[in-house]
Amino acid sequence: MATPKFDPSAAAQPGSGIFGLPSTKKDARVVLIPVPFDATTSYRGGTMYGPTTIFNASMQVDLFDRRLGRVYEQGIFMLDEVVRIQELCQEATKLGEAILENGGPEEGNEEDLKDLAEINKICEEVNRYVKAEAAKVLRDGKIPGIVGGEHSVPFGAIEASAEKHGEIGILHIDAHMDLRPEFEGFRWSHASIMHNVLTRIPGVKKIVQVGIRDFGENELDFAESQGNRVVTHFDDANAERMMNGETWPALCKEFIAALPQKVYISLDIDGLDPSLCPNTGTPVPGGLSFHQVSMLIETLKNSGKTIVGFDLVEVAPGSDPASDWDGNVGARVLYKLCGVVQGGQK
Repeated sequence: MATPKFDPSAAAQPGSGIFGLPSTKKDARVVLIPVPFDATTSYRGGTMYGPTTIFNASMQVDLFDRRLGRVYEQGIFMLDEVVRIQELCQEATKLGEAILENGGPEEGNEEDLKDLAEINKICEEVNRYVKAEAAKVLRDGKIPGIVGGEHSVPFGAIEASAEKHGEIGILHIDAHMDLRPEFEGFRWSHASIMHNVLTRIPGVKKIVQVGIRDFGENELDFAESQGNRVVTHFDDANAERMMNGETWPALCKEFIAALPQKVYISLDIDGLDPSLCPNTGTPVPGGLSFHQVSMLIETLKNSGKTIVGFDLVEVAPGSDPASDWDGNVGARVLYKLCGVVQGGQK
């Protein structure tokens, strides 16, 4: 029996892949790696369900994009979630419950310190898994996309990308700077991802941050200590510039111009206006609109720079199973990310 021809305008068929596509890993240019892990989330959990939430909502995404065209034609494939990562998340979450409730380990509490050490080991195993999977994708000449999960999970993919490409920059879209050396005792905290990248991955030569509006003074001090390796565009400053007559397209070109030739995109959904992601782990007033974040990454695509990988993190479904708004937005942001990497590596 002949395989039916794929119709991009038809409804997603049962058993199809992400976005209702028939792509296989072999014929896909973009390979998505789900990482259902959120053990260090400090405010509210749920991002471990982000990959499933996005996958389910992706079936409702229309596949023709007016600005990016037939994104689906390059092939997009999402790996299955790995049970071991889910188990590690549950184990680390249980170990960290008392620590999180107390805002960190109790001084002199040996049990807390023991649990912290075990959680750090678990996070390192997650890092190794993500790095190994991303490295496989990169070796095949494809683009890895991490789908979280909390913002700690893409560390391995960034490390693999830097090792593959030599020197890279990061376009970091987020409400938070994520520059704490640790948070609540967790070395691999979601609040520490960019600190870990800067101190552990020398191949990352520059980070350009956009949407930042919630941070500690020590994070600001650390960013300043990095010189021009970290360029932070604060959300309120961007809003003020636009109120004074500057345009978003002009700002986007300025932000992108500061990045090196090869760029990894790290997109925390809380970088957007929280009306678009109300159930994310740490929502903050302000942020980018859907159109603004789309234009920002499209500006990167059109700049002549090469996008070597990306992540989308911190999408969470919320407690109401009837509401899939976060997944709906997340799926469309993910499709845009897949769209801007058309053309693959150089």
